[in-house]
Amino acid sequence: MKRLLATAALLAVSAFASAQALVAGEVKKIDKPAGRITLKHAEIKAYDMPGMTGAYKVQDPAMLDKVQVGDRVQFSLDRLNSVYTITKIDVQK
Repeated sequence: MKRLLATAALLAVSAFASAQALVAGEVKKIDKPAGRITLKHAEIKAYDMPGMTGAYKVQDPAMLDKVQVGDRVQFSLDRLNSVYTITKIDVQK
């Protein structure tokens, strides 16, 4: 039983880590009043999501002050309250 619980815990941590993997993208649109950003991004394996352009909620609206349309970024996407949400975003130089 202990081995089963340890395996389940390891799988949960592994799934969380993969969901937090950074994804490459490009900022296409910023909607500050709605707290959303549109990104053209690479495949997100953790969510079985192909490369595409999509609009996502940001966890902290202040994130939108750090980016501009056209910026190449690395971001983390998580599923919070059943909504795909950007939890981290960094501009690439």
